[in-house]
Amino acid sequence: MNLLDPALLAAVVAVFILAGVVKGVVGLGLPTISMALLALVMAPAQAAALLIVPSLITNLWQALPWVTMRAVLRRIAGMQAGVCVGTVAGALWLGPPSGEWAGICLGLALVAYAAWGLFGTPPTVLPRHEPWVGIAVGTVTGVITAATGVFVIPAVPYLQALKLDKDALIQAMGISFTVSTVALAAGLWLNGGYTAGAASASLLMLLPALAGMALGQRLRNRLSPRTFKLCFMISLALLGAYQAGRGLLGS
Repeated sequence: MNLLDPALLAAVVAVFILAGVVKGVVGLGLPTISMALLALVMAPAQAAALLIVPSLITNLWQALPWVTMRAVLRRIAGMQAGVCVGTVAGALWLGPPSGEWAGICLGLALVAYAAWGLFGTPPTVLPRHEPWVGIAVGTVTGVITAATGVFVIPAVPYLQALKLDKDALIQAMGISFTVSTVALAAGLWLNGGYTAGAASASLLMLLPALAGMALGQRLRNRLSPRTFKLCFMISLALLGAYQAGRGLLGS
């Protein structure tokens, strides 16, 4: 990962600013848009390593306030356990994201996420089913995270299906994304993909991500969230289709 190359550094900084803007406006999307764009110029494993620190800090911020965290965490604890097990097991089973298959998996994950965002309607999960459904959803999310570096499918639809109020849903996503980020870092470390150098490079990307997030929060009141989400999801679908197609043609 040669961030001393001025052109590559400028491209990576621009990606994290854009990803931060998206997260500031809609409350999610920083790792998703980062992986989608960074994978165009570097290996998916390198892209995943770069997003660790920006994703962790911005999601810890989103997981606040502490006073309501215990109640939310009680609802999603099983899911978080599944995320940890699925991500680490997936990392040991699949290895670090690399080669054409990683691009194909990433592309398909982006298309699935965009399709859900555009057309999906979350079902309702009955409270008595939450423990085992949460564990299953978390495990599947973890395996997808290990393969692609993206941890929104099927986590976000499941969290929406819990029918949490707006603030609790934002907090639940912050908690889930934080746990997924830590689990992804652990998986990359086990595979030798998260070294001190990768951690330092990831730390450098925190500033543009936070700057973009602050800009996005300021833009939130000036933009139509519905229009922004529509453009965001269509863009992800096109990027995902491109990634999957490039991987299939190259394999």
